[in-house]
Amino acid sequence: MSRINIGAKPYIMPMPVLIISSYDEGEKPCAMLAVWGGISNEKEISITIASQRNTLKGILLRDSFVVSMADVENEVACDFLGITPGKKVKDKFEKSGFHATKSEFVDAPIIDELPFAVECKVKSYDEANWRLVGEIVNVSLDERILGDDGKVSFDKFHPLAFDWMNKIYLSIGDKVGNAYRDGRQLK
Repeated sequence: MSRINIGAKPYIMPMPVLIISSYDEGEKPCAMLAVWGGISNEKEISITIASQRNTLKGILLRDSFVVSMADVENEVACDFLGITPGKKVKDKFEKSGFHATKSEFVDAPIIDELPFAVECKVKSYDEANWRLVGEIVNVSLDERILGDDGKVSFDKFHPLAFDWMNKIYLSIGDKVGNAYRDGRQLK
């Protein structure tokens, strides 16, 4: 096997496609796409959001936000939220075709069409490195993505992943093994 060095790049593959939602100053839902984020501890999520982002203003104003997992069925609308600046397109959320319901747990909207939502309160935001840290206070799941066992079924839920190197979205879902079990055969 031969390797090549490509330098310091923001490549961890694949990356989750996250849709971050809040309310703006006028109580209207706003949302953006983010791919630099993930769970940073049992009840904490960390996401990189540029300080000039319109959605971030609502997040910091209300100390809360919702992180929804983008899915195959809504790929076009999710990508639209990523490529469209809220400062330039006043009705960006409406143009996406999404609808919102206020969270019961935080002062932020849940996007009705996206079935997996993580509801968060702001723990911190570092403007120098654009790191938003949220405390997870609830996870809400649309019943349509649950299997008979009450757990998320990847036969029913098709989350997107992002390949930063090739600038493409991928679908997640094929089972290839059993966590915490398959490695036992090497013991």
